[in-house]
Amino acid sequence: MKNILIPTDFSENSWNAVKYALEFFKDTACDFYLLHVTLIYNYASGESPIMPLPAIEVIDKTILKQAKTNLKNMVKKIDLLSPNPKHHFYTLNNYDYFIDAVKSHVAEKNIDLIVMGTKGASGLKKVMIGSNTGDLITRIKCPVLIVPENAVFKELQEIAFSTDYHLFYPTKILSDISEFVKMHNSTLRILHIVKKEEEFTEFQMENKEFLANFFAEEKHSFHKITNKKIEDGVQCFVESRDIDMIIMIAKNLNLFQRILFRPTVEEISYHTDIPFLVLHE
Repeated sequence: MKNILIPTDFSENSWNAVKYALEFFKDTACDFYLLHVTLIYNYASGESPIMPLPAIEVIDKTILKQAKTNLKNMVKKIDLLSPNPKHHFYTLNNYDYFIDAVKSHVAEKNIDLIVMGTKGASGLKKVMIGSNTGDLITRIKCPVLIVPENAVFKELQEIAFSTDYHLFYPTKILSDISEFVKMHNSTLRILHIVKKEEEFTEFQMENKEFLANFFAEEKHSFHKITNKKIEDGVQCFVESRDIDMIIMIAKNLNLFQRILFRPTVEEISYHTDIPFLVLHE
C-alpha cells in the first residue's frame, strides 16, 4: 500500500497532477490524501492586518468551508473519472503555512510520495502551487513527483536518470529508482552531460560500474552528451530518446537548480510536459 499526498489549489495544474497520479498508480494499491492549505495571513508573523481580526476570521472560516466543499467535489469527480477499487481517497483541509502543513502530514500519514502540479518553467517561481514546489523539494525529505501543466500520462517506456558520477548514491535511492522502473517495465537511461571531453576519475569509473551492477536486472543503458549547458544537454537527450520521465537526486543541487530553477525565463519544452521525479537521501 502506497501513501500518496497530493496538494491542490483547485487549479487546472493541480487537477492535472491528480489525473497523472491516478494513471501512474493504476495498478498499485494506494491511499491518496488530497490536501488543500488555506495560507495563514501575514499578521500571524507579527504584521498588522489590513482589516479587523474578527472580519478576517469570518473570511477565513468561509474560505475553509468552501475548500472543504471543493475537496469533496474533487473526490466525486475522481470517482466519475477513474473508479479504481485499489484506490482510496481522504481529504485534508488545513489553515497553516504550506510547508508546515505538508511536513506534518508526511510524518503523520507515513507518506511515500508527494505529487505536485506546476505551470511551466517560470511557473515554478510564479504561481502559488509552483513556488511551493521549490520549497517542498528543498525543505521536505520526501520523494516528489513534479507534474507539469501539459503532462499527459503514457506508459513510461523511457526514464532518464541524470548523474555526473561524483555522488555515490545510497542503496535506498537506487532501490526507489528500480521500483519505479519495474512498476511500468521501463528502460532506464543513465545520462551524463559534460561541457567538454574529459576523462573519468577512478571514483567515477567505480561509481558507474556500481550502477551497472545494481541495475543489472533492469533494462538500462549509459549515455554521455557533450554540451556547454547542462539544461540544453538534457533537452537534447529528452527529445532524441522520447523520454517519458526524468529522475533527479535533490542532493545534487547545482545540477538540479540549473535544470529546474533557471536564473532567466527561457523556453524549455520538457518543463511543460515531462514529469520530474525528485528523490532524497
